[in-house]
Order: sequence, then structure tokens, then C-alpha cells
Amino acid sequence: MRTWDVIVVGLGGVGSATAMHLSRQGLQVLGIEQYSRLHDKGSSHGETRVIRQAYFEHPDYVPLLLRAYTLWDELEQDSAEALFVRCGLVEVGPSNGIVIPGVVTAARKYDLPLDVLEHRALTSQWPQLRVPAAHACVVERNAGFLRVESCVEAHLSIAERFGAELRFETPLLSWRPTPSGVEVETPDCRFAAGALVIAGGSWTSNILQGANIPLRVLHKVMYWFEPTDHSYRLENGFPCFFYETEAGFFYGFPDGGGGLKVARHSGGKELSMLELPCDPENTDPLDEQLVRAFVSTNLPATSGKILRRANCLYTMTPDEHFVVDYHPEHKHIVVVAGLSGHGFKFTSVLGEMASQLVLHNTNHFYSKLFAIDRFGT
Repeated sequence: MRTWDVIVVGLGGVGSATAMHLSRQGLQVLGIEQYSRLHDKGSSHGETRVIRQAYFEHPDYVPLLLRAYTLWDELEQDSAEALFVRCGLVEVGPSNGIVIPGVVTAARKYDLPLDVLEHRALTSQWPQLRVPAAHACVVERNAGFLRVESCVEAHLSIAERFGAELRFETPLLSWRPTPSGVEVETPDCRFAAGALVIAGGSWTSNILQGANIPLRVLHKVMYWFEPTDHSYRLENGFPCFFYETEAGFFYGFPDGGGGLKVARHSGGKELSMLELPCDPENTDPLDEQLVRAFVSTNLPATSGKILRRANCLYTMTPDEHFVVDYHPEHKHIVVVAGLSGHGFKFTSVLGEMASQLVLHNTNHFYSKLFAIDRFGT
């Protein structure tokens, strides 16, 4: 039975970054993934993810985002790939809602650049966006989007460059703690390691033992709409956008050539483990109806035709904050889970945090916000 320093289970956004950070520090790393390389069954696909700093969800995320920005820039240099597109982000919502007050609070606390625009100024700059006259508008010029699959591939490739062995189409059957670490069983082999990182995304509940994290998996769908002109094109200066409305939260991206990607951040159909993976064509009619209504109201230069759909799984904790911590019973097992639909932008720094936990190094970004025992496990 071959022995490794660390085994990483799951090679999506978090697992790929963790494998890279550990292998760069000279550790012998084995990564295993139940599906193919860059598969589309989890939460790390779909071309783009928004990245922003003035974080309305909680100001404690901002220091992580500042570090994540640095790490994404470094990954771009190391991989020689264009990963991070700073096209800006328009955020729209009631002045007494959730998004606008949260964004302004985070920006003030950390002295982040933020433009507060009058309704007329916003629609003058981007006439292809409709904004309710009573809503407030802010713009994060330093925000934008990450190219998801390229980010994951960059982490995987650099991990391999530093000696990591990555095995795809290799499901985890079981794991058990040992006096010296952990043993892992797959259909073909058994492996031993001094440490284990569980980054299983929506399958985490199937993997964990002895850590009753109350995770729920929500099925979301991303839609690509057909524009009627080129005004939404990235090269024409169109930004990402995030709206708070009475029907929920909606977000979208500039058209990179394949259509205008729009999705609903709210809602979602809860799935059991037996329902994974799921079919993107098996959509919730209400969700599609709400997305279509949002598009027709706020993005008038679209035909209403959906060019394609893709799944996006949200793995939710009760408070919608992450879990980044040791297993409550085993300090050589690290768990990163429950990214709750807003985690991909953090994966560069979450991989670094996981590697610090494996090495029992000082973790400057640890927060009780991410503690595993907050659920009483």
C-alpha cells in the first residue's frame, strides 16, 4: 500500500487549489476525484463566476478576498492564462435592503473603492440595463469574473508540475483513521497518508464520518440568453451585475460570445444524495419563469431565447457561511465544505487555508465564522 503525505478528496475548485498549495511546499500529494477532469456535475463549471470585494454577506470575508485577489493574480502569472477579467460589477437594490447596505458597510470598513451612482448616471453609462428608479446603485470597478474551468485547470496543472498525482474517475469508497494518519479505499487501490483533506462539494455528506454538518444541496440552473445586439458584449464594456428584487437575487455576466449568462441566486430545488448528479434540462418551471421575467424587465436587448442551460449545485450550511476546519474527532483530517453558493471566488485562498491546517501552521485568515463546531458537531 503506497503512502502519501496528504490525500485530497475532490478536485474541483477547492480541492485543486489545495493540491497545488500542498505540492508546492514539497509534500507528496495524491488527489482523487470521482468524475472526469473539469467535469460539469458539481459547482466548479459554467464558464464564469463573479468575484468582488465589498462583501455584503459579512465583512469578515473581505480580508480573505484581498488575499484571494493576490493569489488569483499569481496564478495567472504562473499559468500564463487569462483567469480574472476585471470588467466591474453593478449592484442594484433597495437602499434599505440586504445588498446595498452590506456592500457599503464592507467598503467603508476596509476602505474599498466603491462608486455610488444615481439612477440616471448608471443608465447613461449602461443604457442596456434597466434599473427601478427607487433602487440604489453601486459599482465595484475592481470586481469582475473568474474563468472557472481555466482556474481549476491552472491549479491542477501546477499541482502536477510539483509532483502531485491526480486520479480521476476514482470514487472514494471509504476512509478510516489510523494511528499514523488515514487509510483510503478506492475501487482499485488502498492508500495511506499522514493527512486527509475532504473537499467533496455536494457529496461531502456522503464522505464525512463523525462530523454531522447539516448540509443541504440545492439545484440551480444557469441560463444563456440570446442578445439582439452587441451591447452586452464584454469587449463593449458591459459589466457583471447583481440585483436584489422582490422576486429574489439575480446575477449575470457580459456576453463573451456564447450569450448573456443570467441566473437566480435565490431559491433552488433541494436534492438528496440519491439525486446527484442531476440533469440541467430538469428545471424548476417557476425558477425559469422568474429568470425570464427578470431578463425581460431589466435586460431589454435580448430575444428571450435560451441558448443553453447548465447546472450549478449549492451546498448550503444553515448560516450560509463556509466550513474550514479540522474534523472534530481527527486533527489530521481537514474539512472544507458548505460554500453555500458564493465560494468559488475564494477557492484560491481556501486551498491555502486548507494547506495551512494540514501543516498546523498559523492561519491568519481563520475565523470562528468557519468553525465546524458552530453546529454543535
